[in-house]
Amino acid sequence: MLIERVFRSEDLPPADRFDCWRELVGQTHAPLELRSDHWADFRASQRLLDLGAVSVWPTAFQPLCFRRTPKLIRQSDPEGLHISLPLSGALRAVRGEEEAVYGPDSLCVVDTSRPVDIHGGDDASLHTGVGLEVPKALLPLPRNQLDQAARLRLSAQDGFGSLLAQLLTQLARGTDSYQPSDGPRLGTVVVDLLSALIAHALDSDNSLPPETRRQALVLRIRAFVQQHLHDPHLTPRAIAAAHHISISYLHRLFQNEEATVAAWIRSQRLERARRDLADPTMRATPIHAIGACCGFPRASDFTRAFRTVYGIPPKEYRHQAQRIAE
Repeated sequence: MLIERVFRSEDLPPADRFDCWRELVGQTHAPLELRSDHWADFRASQRLLDLGAVSVWPTAFQPLCFRRTPKLIRQSDPEGLHISLPLSGALRAVRGEEEAVYGPDSLCVVDTSRPVDIHGGDDASLHTGVGLEVPKALLPLPRNQLDQAARLRLSAQDGFGSLLAQLLTQLARGTDSYQPSDGPRLGTVVVDLLSALIAHALDSDNSLPPETRRQALVLRIRAFVQQHLHDPHLTPRAIAAAHHISISYLHRLFQNEEATVAAWIRSQRLERARRDLADPTMRATPIHAIGACCGFPRASDFTRAFRTVYGIPPKEYRHQAQRIAE
């Protein structure tokens, strides 16, 4: 599990909750003015995940307004970008005369160096979302592009925005599959994705350093593979064609990875099959169907590949997983 700190308003006396939340958000993001009609008995929660110099915070709160004023900016500016992904409800950002609304299909960017009012939540339910804090100094982009980032409307449904949203959502669900040492590595992935997303939105991908572009392309390829594991025709040649690169360049991209492209595809297929075999909700699904859904149309090929990696055939593995679950 990643290193994380947890805040729950119900752990505090009602009179202290809103002030403690204000202080926590100021430490996590930047000093802010907060207003809420629910201040007398405020409900909020936050998990702060440590990704090295980057932090991610899944959160839920009652309706309120965050204000970053010129006075607060003069007093303290951490020089960072905050990215919000709403999971339920919407955020309304007011920047001078401009106003924009962001829902689960979009990413809201806040620059700590610029005034903004953010209105979140409604009286019907808690607003839930994921916040991301990234120091501008980590983003390998020209200053004029960073200055434009807060006015971008970034999609969370396609391209690099989709990859970033998927990662943030996954972290919000839980971090049991990670070790504390994975935090800085995940921070690097987040920085590469955000850099590529901003540069692409500004139509200036060439401004990124070659290594950042390379890492971003590898992430896109990995996501593509995960989405097409069911396709038995998913090969290095098909992947290269889908990303408009040569097959030799694809192999060069994976030179520094832990496995070749073909070996990694095979390992991902078998890992997904292993998870499905152990899933109680899939007990009624025939083993050959699980193999086919993971890119093994022939049952004999699936059994042989699974036994080679895990030491036992799929049927026996499923029985063992069911006994443990019971």
